Amino acid sequence: MATDKLTEIRSDMSTGDFSKALNTVEIALKLESDNTDLLYFAAVCSRYLHLYDQALTWLETLKSIIPEHGRAYQEEGYLRRELNQPELALQAFALAWRYNPALESSCRAALELATKLNQPAEIQQVSAQLAALARLPKILIAATDLVAEGKLIKAEAFCRQHLQKNPTDVEGMRLLADIGLRLGVLDDAEFLLKSACEFEPENTAVRIEYIQALRKRQKFHEAVTQAKLLLDSQPDNPRFQSLYAVENMQAGDFEAALVLFDQILTTLPGDPVTLTSKGHALKTRGDFDESVATYQEAIKFRPNHGEAWYSLANLKTYRFSEAELAEMQRLEDGQGQMFMDKVYLSFAKAKAFEDLGDFKTSFDYYQQGNDLKKRQSRYSAEQMTEEFSKQKQVCSAELLATDTGDESPDPIFIVGMPRAGSTLLEQILASHPLVDGTLELPNVLSLTQYLRRLKIDDKTPGYPEILPLLSGEKLREFGETYLRETQIHRHGAPYFIDKMPNNFRHIGLIHLMLPQAKIIDARRAPLSCCFSGYKQLFAEGQEFSYGLDEIGRYYKDYVSLMDHWHKVLPDKILHVQYEDVVSDLETQVNRILDYCGLPFDSACVEFYNTRRSIRTPSSEQVRQPIFQSGLQAWQPFEQWLTPLKNALD
Repeated sequence: MATDKLTEIRSDMSTGDFSKALNTVEIALKLESDNTDLLYFAAVCSRYLHLYDQALTWLETLKSIIPEHGRAYQEEGYLRRELNQPELALQAFALAWRYNPALESSCRAALELATKLNQPAEIQQVSAQLAALARLPKILIAATDLVAEGKLIKAEAFCRQHLQKNPTDVEGMRLLADIGLRLGVLDDAEFLLKSACEFEPENTAVRIEYIQALRKRQKFHEAVTQAKLLLDSQPDNPRFQSLYAVENMQAGDFEAALVLFDQILTTLPGDPVTLTSKGHALKTRGDFDESVATYQEAIKFRPNHGEAWYSLANLKTYRFSEAELAEMQRLEDGQGQMFMDKVYLSFAKAKAFEDLGDFKTSFDYYQQGNDLKKRQSRYSAEQMTEEFSKQKQVCSAELLATDTGDESPDPIFIVGMPRAGSTLLEQILASHPLVDGTLELPNVLSLTQYLRRLKIDDKTPGYPEILPLLSGEKLREFGETYLRETQIHRHGAPYFIDKMPNNFRHIGLIHLMLPQAKIIDARRAPLSCCFSGYKQLFAEGQEFSYGLDEIGRYYKDYVSLMDHWHKVLPDKILHVQYEDVVSDLETQVNRILDYCGLPFDSACVEFYNTRRSIRTPSSEQVRQPIFQSGLQAWQPFEQWLTPLKNALD
């Protein structure tokens, strides 16, 4: 959409010529039907022209593209108010300022309506938000608005401009840290929030955000310490109790977490969020039946609690009853349902219908859930292909033959596509007494974000172009830092596993900083792997999985990049095919152990007997012996997988 056309529309609207503006918008929408600026202007013009039904239609289209578009809900609030629908207007205004905290007009409108409708809880929340906005400098309000609209780079510039003049401003630090977390710059975000806590030790919001940053960096024990400080300040505060319980769970102390969850439930009986968190702790610990009962209890107290429904489905081995499926169907058209509840329920119903053999309905729900998530995403398959190509261009055999890095042999990286069997390989290796299983560690990805941000115009290139410019000393420092930061996840064994699948993108960097590390490529047949990824609702970081075409292209690019790594690092990487593991477990176990330089141990073949916490979606599957039922799970859905097949050639 040309900028001058948008300027023309805004100009006509500012002079009150809404008919002319709407006519221009409608002509432009014929060429760009999914342009969100045009859809928003169409709704505003229609409202001023009293074309209310038409305005609502524009808004529904806009919200289907960007489900958390704050201004769309604000405009709906104005519409509902004019239509004398105060409850729906309040609901819309409340969502508007929650999705975009900078929308002061929505806050004031929500406060007025909440007062008229006598809703004290909403009055308290919106009054607190108005007070917070009153304290914020205008430049930070503008940055908050930009963050809500996804314009993170411009928002970052505003924050940095403000902090140059006000270097100890805590609100500026908080907002810049939030942008850092969204961009994956976790170390900067942690530093900012730690500093903010030092400037304002009693600021609860800052400390909670600091704890969340520590959790993202998997500094679980530090997060527990910070959560304990909050709890000590108010021992009876259920929110602080819950936060402390969650951090204990993340740190692996499930007993302490479960005691705290039960304590909260004596104060807040039936609280669905606490029950769901308790269910997660039980599931991760391996208590299947108890986790099922806890998720079911959460649903009993809040039937539309989508996360609990999906958590049951995500156990993989759970089967919904007819009554449960009927209840999920009843909830489908519920008014006022939150966006993520819709997503969770879509994936849960897809799993239920798949188990019943109704594959058409199942696929429709998988597609519905993925389409909803895709509307939130800014993923670009073209950009990802370009990123992979840069790795091939930069990481030549000559570069990777240089003598650099820390010589420690401790790490074993398991990389590849998600849902390719990496959790199974991890469970096999973690069953060996000389190997510690850990988590999907974010350290390599955080380092790549740090290197990307070193780019300064033409003076310093970004990542991966910067790799040839790094000294052996600097790469050795990176390796030492990685080993030091991951030490917290180890339990005394000489070797440990880093199971972050996306590390396959950065094998060049891994080899340069840890040349003795082992790297295992967990590979699975393309249709099985891709469709399994499409069916899985990932927490974050796998945005390519929301479309059949996108996930197919990603798989194809992954194979191409792995071919490059095998070429420039011959005999460095072990390729393990999931189907081979399923058909001949013992041979593949011996092959993996030989590659890692480990003696044979029968516990690796009987991996399903190993008791350890497992946080990935495959947790219940790898607690069972090898089974072959999932090898061709895509076949009943084949007629709807043409976009995936085309992408995979």
